[in-house]
Amino acid sequence: MTFETPALAAHNGLDLTRIAAISLDLDDTLWPIWPTIARAEEVLHGWLLREAPKTAELLLTPGVLRELREATERERSDLAHDLSALRRESIRAALSRVGEDPALADAAFDVFFDERQRVVLYDDALPALQWLSERYPLVAISNGNADLKRTGVDAWFRTAFSAHVFGSGKPHAPIFQAAAASVGVQPHQVLHVGDDAALDVVGALAVGMQAAWVVRHPEEEQKPWTHGARPQLVVPDLQALCRVLGAD
Repeated sequence: MTFETPALAAHNGLDLTRIAAISLDLDDTLWPIWPTIARAEEVLHGWLLREAPKTAELLLTPGVLRELREATERERSDLAHDLSALRRESIRAALSRVGEDPALADAAFDVFFDERQRVVLYDDALPALQWLSERYPLVAISNGNADLKRTGVDAWFRTAFSAHVFGSGKPHAPIFQAAAASVGVQPHQVLHVGDDAALDVVGALAVGMQAAWVVRHPEEEQKPWTHGARPQLVVPDLQALCRVLGAD
């Protein structure tokens, strides 16, 4: 497979000889997350209009959902790594506030979660996953709650680590270390690929991995770098990553 369109990448000492495995972030690396979340919230709202109309009306009030989320985070700090649980408990709090059955929160969350899995991959993601998986073991590392099988990308990955299942997330070391161990390599043999400078780049570099920062929006790269050590590679998309790793 070849990648025809030129894509620029910025190198900062990437050592190709070290790379024995690749770990990949999911949200905003393989697909845009906010259109997915917005659509899932619309589907959830339609369900609430039928099953819990007072809650549906409450959640239309600007700022209420954020307020509920922040209150849940304060009250349930044990759920900080679990976006699914935080979403579910925020819905439960909304139901309780207007006097509707809080037990509906589980079914409401399921509606949201089902739609959240209907992601639309970036155009470069699928060919890149195919190319990369033929050359390296791939591991998913995500703080989100995407399900590899339900999103349709499980065939390309050897293993997957999500914060809500693992018990902690990026940028903390354990999830990166576990990802490396799952494919039988040391962290310094892994290239981690992700879009978030603080979570992906800083977290990966801290455990000795190399990091490729995916910057799909050029204005992000123009902001001052405030995170200390820099990634070994900056790419505009996964096509550029493959070109650097030898797709030509």
